[in-house]
Amino acid sequence: MEIMEIIIRAGAAVLAGAALGLNRDLHGKPTGVRTLGLVGLGSALAVMAVSDSHDVSAVSRVMQGILTGIGFLGAGVIIRNDQGQQIHGLTTAACAWLTACIGVTCGVGEWRIVLVSLVFAFLLLTVGGRLEKLLHSRLSQPDDD
Repeated sequence: MEIMEIIIRAGAAVLAGAALGLNRDLHGKPTGVRTLGLVGLGSALAVMAVSDSHDVSAVSRVMQGILTGIGFLGAGVIIRNDQGQQIHGLTTAACAWLTACIGVTCGVGEWRIVLVSLVFAFLLLTVGGRLEKLLHSRLSQPDDD
């Protein structure tokens, strides 16, 4: 792989992760630009390291390892209150997992998939919360307890 291709793939993974991290940071969440930028970069680098081997099973194993391993990072940001009724951090954990997926996709150079995924991610992150609140207020039924 040529150096410019490495720079483009790694740079795209960092930028995508950092953009998702900025959204999380602006919402006061525990992960931010650096964390998700590093998740994207690490994922892309791991895939690029084996992608020139032309061993499809090696690339597949690396991808599986990344997506499994990132679950441990995501688990570190999930918090449940003392009563166990409220859970916080699931969206941030999902963003860490998504960032790893986007990093992997940057690592293999599938740019259309990266762009479409980022558009959908930002739509969900910017509009999803408001949509949830609107739907809850309109569709919630009072408890009959």
